[in-house]
Amino acid sequence: MILTFIKYGIVGVSGFCLDFSVTIFLKERIKFHRYLSNSIGFTVAASSNWFLNRIWTFESSNPHLFLEYGSFFLISLIGLGINNSFLYLFEKNLNFYPAKVFAIGMTVLWNFFANYYITFGT
Repeated sequence: MILTFIKYGIVGVSGFCLDFSVTIFLKERIKFHRYLSNSIGFTVAASSNWFLNRIWTFESSNPHLFLEYGSFFLISLIGLGINNSFLYLFEKNLNFYPAKVFAIGMTVLWNFFANYYITFGT
């Protein structure tokens, strides 16, 4: 499980970069609301993470792609709720982006264990 978690973490770093890039672009350039920007960034990163986790981290051969993606995405949506809740709490004492870093950190464990046991059934 440790090697799987390390791989998951590497994929997570790529998702983190994608999440932040999309969020910053939407919030700062397009002027979307910060929580909408956060939600879209999170969703784009979750989709990318599913693909990378499927082929590399968990080496899934599940032929039911839509069910697997649906499970991953549902877990990610729950993670989004956790993420936005922590973002709301942390933003009271921090600026938006440092608060977002902490919110992501709080969401990682939920996403890993839920996907480890439910989505990829390992």
